[in-house]
Amino acid sequence: MSKIALVDDDRNILTSVSMTLEAEGFEVETYNDGQQAFDAFSKKLPDMAVLDVKMPRMDGMDLLQRLRQKTSMPVIFLTSKDDEIDEVLGLRMGADDYVKKPFSQRLLVERIRALLRRQEANSGEMIAETDEHKVIERGELRMDPLRHAVTWKGADVSLTVTEFLLLQALAQRPGFVKSRDQLMDVAYDDQVYVDDRTIDSHIKRLRKKMRMVDDEFSAIETLYGIGYRYNEE
Repeated sequence: MSKIALVDDDRNILTSVSMTLEAEGFEVETYNDGQQAFDAFSKKLPDMAVLDVKMPRMDGMDLLQRLRQKTSMPVIFLTSKDDEIDEVLGLRMGADDYVKKPFSQRLLVERIRALLRRQEANSGEMIAETDEHKVIERGELRMDPLRHAVTWKGADVSLTVTEFLLLQALAQRPGFVKSRDQLMDVAYDDQVYVDDRTIDSHIKRLRKKMRMVDDEFSAIETLYGIGYRYNEE
């Protein structure tokens, strides 16, 4: 049973999310602020932490910075802000993914499961290989779904779970167009409504990260009014 630490100053979120996670078979510890969580983590670390960004005493950014000095355990940020600066800063500091409020609890559960699978694979634990777990190699791209690892021309690329899922969906069938609706189905469950701009924003950030290791990256092509496709050339 994986232990999840949930850190948020909103008691309604602590109560509802912890109930959902416990129903899914997780052990949950809840904390009202970053300092309280840090004190507990100093004694024993959970398997994963879900952190609100804005909290009293010690916010999520400060807590993450301290955690990364001693552990690489998976961390998901919860944020109600639309400011991409916070997201970029958090990812650079070592957050594994973002879920923006208001969010589907089912979406959060799936993000947690995906990160725990990656953690288990990295630690060498055996996980059954299915088609969706097989390593994908497309030209200069290599994707290992179990380890949530991506390389382009041999260089590591750090992607969020959402970005990874979108790239995986495109790379599985090079040359075939994926509509925005199809990509929404890949990245979100059917209980979550997101508009076209959300997918476009994810693709924009995905391209930006790929171009950080290769200025000439152009494998993800936009077909205006239709969707996106992966070109293997």
